[in-house]
Amino acid sequence: MKLIIAYIQPHRLENVKKCLAEQDVAKMSVTNSLGCGAQAGYHESYRGVQFDVNLLKKVRIEIAVNDEFVKKTIDAIIKGAKTGNIGDGKIFIINLEECIRIRTGETGNDAIG
Repeated sequence: MKLIIAYIQPHRLENVKKCLAEQDVAKMSVTNSLGCGAQAGYHESYRGVQFDVNLLKKVRIEIAVNDEFVKKTIDAIIKGAKTGNIGDGKIFIINLEECIRIRTGETGNDAIG
């Protein structure tokens, strides 16, 4: 079991969801986040005051999958999020020690579904 965490551009979310659905991956958590990577932000002026904006809007997607779904989940995220420009995002893959479905008490691969 793996936990896949992806940070993507907000305007690519619908496309990523579509690509994931094509691979039968429908269970996910999505949150808005702020972050800074290679983009390093931008410089802005508001009412004559200069300031740097280095925390940019991103979307964080978390998906717990069984091992046989890892590659196709990653491929779907890349397909949906990639524009070829700096700031497309990052994907992190973490070993998932245990998963428990609260409603039924199922554990492990059965709990992920």
